[in-house]
Amino acid sequence: MQQLAWIADMTNDYKKTLNLPDTPFPMRGDLARREPVMLKAWQEKNLYQKIRAASQGRPKFILHDGPPYANGDIHIGHAVNKILKDIVVKSKTLSGFDAPYIPGWDCHGLPIEHQIEKKHGKHLPADQVRKLCRAFAQQQVDRQKADFMRLGVLGDWEYPYLTMNYATEAGIIRALGKIYRNGHLYQGQKPVNWCIDCGSALAEAEVEYENKRSPAIDVGFEVANEQDAYHQLAAAMHIQIPDGTRILAVIWTTTPWTLPANQAVCIHPEFEYSLISTAQGWLLLASELVDTCLARYQLEGQVMATCKGQALEGLPLHHPFADRTVKIICGQHVTLEAGTGLVHTAPAHGLDDYFVGQQYGLPSDSPVKGDGKFREEIPLVGGLFVWKANAVVIDALQADDHLLHVEEIEHSYPHCWRHKTPIIFRATPQWFIGMQQSADSHSPEKLLRDLAIHSVELTRFYPAWGRARLEAMIGNRPDWCISRQRNWGVPMTFFIHKETHALHPQTQELLEKVADLVEQQGIEAWFSLDAAELLGEEAQHYQKLTDTLDVWFDSGTTHETVLKTNPQLKHPADLYLEGSDQHRGWFQSSLLTGCAIDGYAPYSALLTHGFVVDGQGYKMSKSKGNVIAPQKIADTLGADILRLWVASTDYSGELSISDEILKRTVETYRRIRNTLRFLLANLADFDPVTDALPPQEWIEIDRYMLVYTEALQNELIRLYERYEFHQAVARLHHFCSEDLGGFYLDILKDRLYTTMMDGIPRRSAQSALYHIVHSLARLLAPALSFTAEEVWQQLSGSTDDSIFLHTWHRFPEQPGDAQILIQRWQQLRELRARVLKQLEDARIQGKIGSSLAATVEICTIGENYTLLDSLEDDLRFVLITSEVHLQHVDKATKETIIVTASSHQKCERCWHYRQDVGSIAEHPSLCSRCVSNLSGPGEHRRYA
Repeated sequence: MQQLAWIADMTNDYKKTLNLPDTPFPMRGDLARREPVMLKAWQEKNLYQKIRAASQGRPKFILHDGPPYANGDIHIGHAVNKILKDIVVKSKTLSGFDAPYIPGWDCHGLPIEHQIEKKHGKHLPADQVRKLCRAFAQQQVDRQKADFMRLGVLGDWEYPYLTMNYATEAGIIRALGKIYRNGHLYQGQKPVNWCIDCGSALAEAEVEYENKRSPAIDVGFEVANEQDAYHQLAAAMHIQIPDGTRILAVIWTTTPWTLPANQAVCIHPEFEYSLISTAQGWLLLASELVDTCLARYQLEGQVMATCKGQALEGLPLHHPFADRTVKIICGQHVTLEAGTGLVHTAPAHGLDDYFVGQQYGLPSDSPVKGDGKFREEIPLVGGLFVWKANAVVIDALQADDHLLHVEEIEHSYPHCWRHKTPIIFRATPQWFIGMQQSADSHSPEKLLRDLAIHSVELTRFYPAWGRARLEAMIGNRPDWCISRQRNWGVPMTFFIHKETHALHPQTQELLEKVADLVEQQGIEAWFSLDAAELLGEEAQHYQKLTDTLDVWFDSGTTHETVLKTNPQLKHPADLYLEGSDQHRGWFQSSLLTGCAIDGYAPYSALLTHGFVVDGQGYKMSKSKGNVIAPQKIADTLGADILRLWVASTDYSGELSISDEILKRTVETYRRIRNTLRFLLANLADFDPVTDALPPQEWIEIDRYMLVYTEALQNELIRLYERYEFHQAVARLHHFCSEDLGGFYLDILKDRLYTTMMDGIPRRSAQSALYHIVHSLARLLAPALSFTAEEVWQQLSGSTDDSIFLHTWHRFPEQPGDAQILIQRWQQLRELRARVLKQLEDARIQGKIGSSLAATVEICTIGENYTLLDSLEDDLRFVLITSEVHLQHVDKATKETIIVTASSHQKCERCWHYRQDVGSIAEHPSLCSRCVSNLSGPGEHRRYA
């Protein structure tokens, strides 16, 4: 009664008697300001190291970081990649794994060397170039590291792996030695992708295809004017050839500049070829292409004879302008898709040409130098740049009447991905990892291509289409050229005999000695090494190889140099996660080096994500002005907004981003944050140690939401395990907005605010909310890391604790059959939705204000009636209305829901319209329920 008197003294200010929510967790995230403060706290308390300590003894899960290149600020693609990796690592940590994350950087290679050349010029001493490159790379690492950390990515940022670390450089050399020992390495004069601007060979992953305009020419190679040649052709065609007949074997090419290197004309042994009599002489063409070719040449023609290609093998031809005879050869690579069915063959300028040339013993020396100019002694084109040679070759062909047709076409052509300029194929002495080469010639199953294909079969792919893509690339790829002619790279530490060019017989031992030196002094130890220090008197017969390794070899061997050497990690890794371009890049280089060293892949699974495009699906481009920088998003909206966008986007395809998309992401975040704030605010006076009730004492709807949340958590854990993050986020958002906001919390407000502060109805609700927010915070933590940590500080009351030191929430054991409870309330929710629709219609029509101002009459049958009736008076709280009349009708009567305005007075405290408002004289504006909650034993609830 003292409390009642106190309330009366307050002039009936009943608002102060409500259990209103209270929390320091702000409604406005203000992420851009708060996140850096939280980052600083994480660093000061060594959060990553604390996670490692808390995870000791757990099973390992290793996501091996594909190293970004240390050049330039990070872009939105980098952010997507690192955030996805962080989501994986954090979800695995919450799942009870020890999941260390060691970030890495790729530090050698041409782009960095170019930056130094642009800044300091091209004629610096090589040792000075390497020194400047190393310093530049470190600067880039530091800049990128700060940006990655700002995204909330947790990892061992203090001790990342760098491919330019001395120990890693030594490890790369040792990896080369193991591949050499296993017989997968050889030196060859093969055509390679050659960038004239780089002045170096390119890896397959460094080549991209763009449209290019080129002269397409049809050229006639005259059959040698020799009796034997005419006899062979006549015999093959079963025809008499008149003396003096001009016979031209016609080829088609889009690279006239390669004709000086021509060594043969290739045909398909199984195709049919025809001799066509025309005004230009007799033309030898593939039969299927005769009509197309004659139309192109604007000639009439008559088929004189036909034969299979095999019969023409060895037929001698005059080169159209060089003083030499070439022959017709046979090859399976010839197609009928375009051209003439006869292929100009220059083994120095094409892989197909090279391989077929090897079968016939054709020379493959390149007449083109590394700067793209022909050697001076080459007739007709000596000293010319390759592209300028096109016109000279065409003029010479025209002058000698060997040109049947010329036109300019646009076609797909390989370009350097750095310079965006067309490359050439050029045969040079290079070092290769052979796809068909093995130390054990008696075990064909140990060929590198076979090992790689078998490893792909054993690998899990997310999404599944990645398997077919990688299989196709491995099945079709040529040998890997791993040598480069640059300064800033890990050297190929071989000693080559000056005369025979053979490797030193003790190469394996010498590699290890050099690796020991590099481990102490870095790659400069090799470049400054006097060969006599290791070879003694033998040094006069050997020279050091000056080539450096392809940078893809550096990153591709990190399974050897990082996974196997860092005690925190293990080999093979559980997962590699990169963009879809890495099927031809890091995924493939790692696979090939792993198989060449160990015989199997260095990973168990591959996850591939798409590229980022703008809202209209266009590629990000500074010229288009559609670039969105991750730094700007973090500094304005907050990193959690960027993380939420990444997590909620289906990464298996292109990821669209725009200001409009980010605005929608902000709205999603606000709904989630407001839900979290409501949960925290209503736990302000709740101590789980003293106030929590056992589930068997809970009100039924609270038990329902506990089992529902536990089922949701189990579902989301499975989604995290399958890396289906966008579905997990969609489910979480729906849970916050619909399951909680639109249902449970909406119903719960009355009980939380109006019942006795420490009564069973309110403590039951708070007990449920305690478990819900603990589960929800953890489920959000992989994506919304800063927000989840902010929630955790409110829950734990400790700035030393962190959500990332814990695992998924453990729910208390529930009484009864959880599935029956879920089915019961699912049906109730469906019935409730029908009532709410009628209430909303009545509100729109002006019949009522809020739903509490309504009286609802429900006429229903059978199971529905029994279900609604089982809630007794608690049904009105489920429907959030003041009064419900439930009537059972027979099957012949239509089920109806009737909404009318209540005729009762409104309780000043709980806002329900009740007949008993004013029934207690001391409180004429209150209902009896509120009076009981204020000064009596409190109300009783069973269901809601």
